[in-house]
Amino acid sequence: MAADLHLHSHFSDGTYSPEEIVGHARRLGLRAIALTDHDTVEGCGRAATACAREGLEFLSGAELTAELDGHEVHILGFALDPTHPRLLRELAVFQSAAGPGPGNGRAVERADVPLSADAVFALANCRSPGRPHVARALVQGGFCTSLDQAFDRYLKLHRPAWVPKFKISAHAAIDLIHEAGGLAVMAHPGLNHNDRLIPPIVAAGLDGLECWHTKHSADAAGRYLAYARQHNLVVTGGSDCHGLSKGKPLIGTVRLDWSHFEHLKQRLAARRPAPPHPADHGLFDRLKSGLQKSHARLVHEIQRIVTRSPRLTAASLEELEAALIAGDLGHALIRQIVAAVKRAYET
Repeated sequence: MAADLHLHSHFSDGTYSPEEIVGHARRLGLRAIALTDHDTVEGCGRAATACAREGLEFLSGAELTAELDGHEVHILGFALDPTHPRLLRELAVFQSAAGPGPGNGRAVERADVPLSADAVFALANCRSPGRPHVARALVQGGFCTSLDQAFDRYLKLHRPAWVPKFKISAHAAIDLIHEAGGLAVMAHPGLNHNDRLIPPIVAAGLDGLECWHTKHSADAAGRYLAYARQHNLVVTGGSDCHGLSKGKPLIGTVRLDWSHFEHLKQRLAARRPAPPHPADHGLFDRLKSGLQKSHARLVHEIQRIVTRSPRLTAASLEELEAALIAGDLGHALIRQIVAAVKRAYET
């Protein structure tokens, strides 16, 4: 069983609809996919419905455009909540930043050809058209003979219709993905041509690396796989298929082994604490009130440990003590908290 966890639809710069992507995935024998359109989750609902109908597992995703130290990097978000209010607000900024209206309206204006923005939106059928949509509209309108010519003449850097991408910091992208319930994975690190970018992003909370990609050599994939294992990162892979916009469709040409997909799901489950046992609410609230402001991550860890089981075991107490020590609270306070937890369970 295999998965392809990097796919684009016409909601960003691909040519396939979400339903067409799912159909291709089913015919190619894939068991799971992720839709990772650029800076939007607009197509995830339709892809989820199609996957449910076809019996495929699905992860809602997005590929966020970010930067670190002046370098553009792409961060994949997996298992995002596509209705998350802050995620939708931030993505709306991406969609409006390229011009006065959604998507690449300014690119059309700068092309200096009698092509209307409405024609691009009609062709794209989404709120945030990308440069490939503009290129296709230029070809369909007879202003260029091919997509390559449209990019060469109008849409590449230093061409009249080129519009810079809106970016957020890599740290902000990771935080946004986590807030929306997902895992943050660096997309195609080999295309950055700078592996020195990886350690600081990992330190910022990155969850994984896209080790397998259509433009990664076997040596590059092996290097990133070794790094992921060394730093306990999830391993993903995907074709980065854009439909027909970049020649032959790539879907299914990268097939992530099912063991890596299962590990990704396990990491997701570990990030999402189980609902607390009713008897634990008062205990956790008391702990949270004193630690929340300066030890947010520690509070999350305490919640995970304390609410995992209605009965506290010796092993759980040891795990709690280790978490508190890692939080550098001081031995006296640690002993008080552990004793309070033990008393709460005994009573």
